[in-house]
Amino acid sequence: MRFSIARRLVVAVAMVLSAWTAARADVLVQIDKSSQRMSVSVDGAIRYDWPVSTGRRGYGTPSGVFHPQMMARRWFSRKYHHSPMPHSIFFYHGFAIHGTTDISRLGGRASHGCVRLHPSHAAVLFSLVRRAGVRNTRIEIN
Repeated sequence: MRFSIARRLVVAVAMVLSAWTAARADVLVQIDKSSQRMSVSVDGAIRYDWPVSTGRRGYGTPSGVFHPQMMARRWFSRKYHHSPMPHSIFFYHGFAIHGTTDISRLGGRASHGCVRLHPSHAAVLFSLVRRAGVRNTRIEIN
């Protein structure tokens, strides 16, 4: 039995679309400032739950729903003494989720408003968001 060219084309397009949909993943990052925790879900399933540090007194972390605006594997703060901000995911003006070397303070408010993570966790999150794409990533901060 021979397939027509049109039928082959339809099958090929269907295969490409199904592969594209399977590769796409929605990433949801939920940050709870009261518990200083971040949960990361991929396609609705929670994958990670990590301690974070958000803004200390006088340096609030904004609340709301955001999407990544810019990403940088290596970044240094222009405002705070050129401090390293590895695996930065900027989500609102100069605020970012990023790795920190001050890991002993994770789980408590310690930053100037950014959301700090363990460097290895920041690298994992950065990779997930890059793979999923900024349009498919949602950041919720409460």
